[in-house]
Amino acid sequence: MKSAALNLSPHYGFIAVLVASILWGTTGTAASYAPNLSPLAIGAIAMGGGGLLQALLAHRNILGHLPQIRSYLPILLVGVISVAIYPLAFYSSMRMAGITIGTVISIGSAPLFTALLEKFFDKKSLSKQWFISFIFGVIGVLLLSIGESHSQGSAQSIAADQKALGIILGLIAALTYSLYSWAAKKMIDRGVDSKASMGLIFGFGALILLPTLFFTGSNLFDEPINLYVVGYMMLIPMFLGYLLFGYALKTISASTATTLTLFEPLVAALFAVLLVGERLAPIGWIGMILIFVCLAVLSKAPQPNSN
Repeated sequence: MKSAALNLSPHYGFIAVLVASILWGTTGTAASYAPNLSPLAIGAIAMGGGGLLQALLAHRNILGHLPQIRSYLPILLVGVISVAIYPLAFYSSMRMAGITIGTVISIGSAPLFTALLEKFFDKKSLSKQWFISFIFGVIGVLLLSIGESHSQGSAQSIAADQKALGIILGLIAALTYSLYSWAAKKMIDRGVDSKASMGLIFGFGALILLPTLFFTGSNLFDEPINLYVVGYMMLIPMFLGYLLFGYALKTISASTATTLTLFEPLVAALFAVLLVGERLAPIGWIGMILIFVCLAVLSKAPQPNSN
C-alpha cells in the first residue's frame, strides 16, 4: 500500500500544478475589471500580498527551519530576488513588446531555463518526452497568442528598440520564474518544508515588491473595484496558486512543473472568450490543441534522474 501511494504522488503534483495554472489563468480577466490600475501595481500587490500571506501561514514551519538557514541562504537569496523581479519584468515585457511576444517569451521560455538549471547545477538528465512536450507546448502558446492578437485586431505599432527591450524583459521574467521555482525545489530537496520554502522566498520577496506601490499604485484607492481585483488576485491566484505549486514541487521536478504551467495561457484565453467576450482566431484553437498534446506527452514522461 505504501509503495502504491508513492507511485501516485507525482500525479497529485501534476494535478496541483494544473489547478494552480487555472487560478493563474484568471488573472488577465480579473485585471480587465480594473483597467485604470497599472499592471505593475497589480503584479506588485498581488504577488507581494500573496507572499506575505504565505509567510504568515507558514510562520511556525519557517521558525523551525531558521537555525539551519545558513545551509540554504544562497539559494534562498536567489529565490527572493527572482520573486521581486519577476512580476515587474513580466508585465513590463507585455507592455513594451506587446501581449503576443511578451507572453510567448516570458511563459514559453521558462521551462527551457528551468531544464538548463537542472542539467548544469543538479546534473539531471531530461527525457525525450520532455523535449517533445516542450516543443508542442511552446508552439501551442505561440499559436494561441497569435490567435488572440489577430482576433483583437491589434495593429499596434511598436518601435524596434522598445520591442527589443520588451523581449529582453520577457527573457528576464522567464529566467526569474525559473530561478525561484528551482530555488524552492532545491530547498525542499534539502529538507526544508514546502510551506516554509515558499513562505521564505515569497515573504522576503514581498518586502522588496510592496514598496514599489509608492511609484505604481497611486490610484489604487480611486475605485472600489481596484481593491476587489487586487484582493482576489492576492488571495486566490497568488496565495492559493503558489501553495499548490509548492506542494507540487515535493513530488515533481521544477522543469516538469514549469512546463505544466504552459496550461496557464490556454486557461486565460478561454476565460477571455467566455467571460470578457473576446474572440479567438482559428489558429488560436490549434494552439490550444497543441498545448493539450504537450500535457498528454508530459504526463507520460519519466521524471529527471540524477546522473
